[in-house]
Amino acid sequence: QAIPLITSGAADAFGFTEEEVALSCASHSGQKRHVDIAASMLAKIGLDETALHCGTHAPFYRPEADKLIREGKAPSALQNNCSGKHSGMLAVARRIGADVEKYEHLDNPVQQQILDVISKFAEVPRNQIAVGSDGCAVPNFAVSVRAMASSFVNLISRADSFDRDTADAAKRLVTAALNHPELIGGTDRLDTQVMQAAPGRVLSKVGADGVWLAGVLPCEKWPSGLAVALKIEDGDDFLSRPVVAIELLRRLGALAPDDLPDLSPMPIKNRRGDVVGKIQATLPI
Repeated sequence: QAIPLITSGAADAFGFTEEEVALSCASHSGQKRHVDIAASMLAKIGLDETALHCGTHAPFYRPEADKLIREGKAPSALQNNCSGKHSGMLAVARRIGADVEKYEHLDNPVQQQILDVISKFAEVPRNQIAVGSDGCAVPNFAVSVRAMASSFVNLISRADSFDRDTADAAKRLVTAALNHPELIGGTDRLDTQVMQAAPGRVLSKVGADGVWLAGVLPCEKWPSGLAVALKIEDGDDFLSRPVVAIELLRRLGALAPDDLPDLSPMPIKNRRGDVVGKIQATLPI
């Protein structure tokens, strides 16, 4: 979704910073810094939060959500976890002259460019990609777990096989995300925790309903890079997913055995705070 922000020239034309580029890749927590950066992106293209068609939900960052409740305020579209991505799409629409009022529609040139990118990186023909509607109202492009893994390998280590503009865009997005892991997720979010535990070595990105992708950048053990994609069958985002993700990265040597000990195994506590059990991954590798 963010590649066209770079390849269209929109990021440079509107003077987006590396932080703003990173937020265009994010499923952020709605913290003040996330909100401020999304607002800055919109201001640079001459729009405000009313242009966002992503809808609203309570910030993922619990203290921010609690603050809104105490103050009797409703969440804004800027606090939507996808506001950075939508701001990037609006920038592309402005840059290429597409309809900003319908930027989220499948037939809009912005979404068609995104579909082209997904087809290219996932190595799936356009006509074989199923299309639904995401929670934030943009098209949701469905591919297999294997294709998702292929897309991340291409993103982190094989982008040079594409045209130069696409390759440069991929490298720029990966660098921005690795340099600003706190913007991709937020406080106590899986993506941020993984990338901070393996700085410059692992790219992590969650999806909805138990989807998670990671790219291990080329290194001594994995000279061509490595990608992992998983989907938790019951859609759990908070229990099974982090436990399995961390254990996979440990087994692959991308994380040390003692990295992120509170996530895998994950302690189960009763209402008094006693540890009464644990969630642990059992993997056959």
